[in-house]
Amino acid sequence: MEKPGKLKLALPKLTLWPLIAAIFFMVAGGPFGLEDIVSRAGYAGALLILFITPAIWSFPTALMVSELSSAIPEDGGYYVWVRRGMGRFWGYQEAWLSLVGSVFDMAIYPTLFVEYLGHFAPAVTAGGRGLAIGLGLIAATAAWNLLGAKSVGGSSVALGIVLLAPFAVLTVWALWLHGSAGAGTAVPLHNVDLLGGILVALWNYMGWDYASTVAGEVERPRRTYPLAMAGAVLLVSLTYMLPVAAVAATGLDPNRWTTGGWADVARALFSGSGLGAVVVAGITLGAMLSNAGMLNALTLSYSRVPAAMAEDGFLPRAFTRLNRSGAPWVAILACAAAWALCLGMSFVKLVLLDVLLTGSSLLLEFAALVALRIREPQLRRPYRVPGGMAGAIGVGVLPLALLVLTALRNQAEPVGPLNALEFGAILMIAGVLAYFASVRLRRRTRR
Repeated sequence: MEKPGKLKLALPKLTLWPLIAAIFFMVAGGPFGLEDIVSRAGYAGALLILFITPAIWSFPTALMVSELSSAIPEDGGYYVWVRRGMGRFWGYQEAWLSLVGSVFDMAIYPTLFVEYLGHFAPAVTAGGRGLAIGLGLIAATAAWNLLGAKSVGGSSVALGIVLLAPFAVLTVWALWLHGSAGAGTAVPLHNVDLLGGILVALWNYMGWDYASTVAGEVERPRRTYPLAMAGAVLLVSLTYMLPVAAVAATGLDPNRWTTGGWADVARALFSGSGLGAVVVAGITLGAMLSNAGMLNALTLSYSRVPAAMAEDGFLPRAFTRLNRSGAPWVAILACAAAWALCLGMSFVKLVLLDVLLTGSSLLLEFAALVALRIREPQLRRPYRVPGGMAGAIGVGVLPLALLVLTALRNQAEPVGPLNALEFGAILMIAGVLAYFASVRLRRRTRR
């Protein structure tokens, strides 16, 4: 039933379109989660943020991932890049930041799943039922991932088509309303928080490197990854901006936007129309499918990191065990158990901690890009970040600037007796201690 060792089996692999769909869910999963940007920055501010963020965050990251994924197409992805370019200590820190960040990241999707379901049927999520639904979703996606990478990629294509269909209808309807009645009077925002809106946008545009961890399970990765990155960046940007721009044209009060509130936006736009109930139900179903799809795709990504770490001796060998589908089943089940820990935290706290920790791991990946250019200049690179060494260094400057803003915003968000920045710093220090503890334990085991 199980096969320990390397994560490479003669099994069906991900091709271009399933990989684009998987990246889409790892990064976005549709325009869900954008609502807080509109309520904090208004329509003009939200559209400006959604337009600028890909230029200074997504495109640089996609360029870096395209070069490293095509040059080093191995399972473990970003962990392997940093370990190979900067050594075992920094490779461990990359994995630590990614996995600890995933505890907060993966709690977001069940939280939003329950939020959207609650907007449509409040009684279903009342009391402790919402928490139980979130736990059930984590268990279901873990079970799905046990079927293997190709199963996850194929299901992502179908889920993407289903969840985006209601937004296509909403966008066309909103533009028709604007054309027939014109936009309403601009309404001032009640709670302006531009920096908070930027941070929510960063989270919505985060995850371009996640698909790298399954490079060993991708068909012709040296060619497929650059094409998939370009297609996914375009798809995510369009699915974010078009619906928001269409609703903005109607003049709907931006203060009505709340976390998980796309169904309420649709209900307001389709008021008095028989089509409204269908679209609201479709958006609610799409929201639930989106968060299930994101949880599913990210389980595929994150679970390969502890498996790769176990290959290097940082975790017990049991994490390398594969089932008949080629899935690292011990790693999947262990990750799912850890992700259940943060269910119940607020959406904003989860986003801030996720951006801080995962963003810090992203900086190590940009550093690895430069380090590998220096240490392995002859490494075959089917795709290269343009501009030589200056381009490799410069591509990480703007993401670094955005993460400095993240650190400033985290100082204002309490997490128990600490602020989010202090809490995040403690988790980072714990990663350093965990490395030396694991090295010591490894030496004792070898004696």
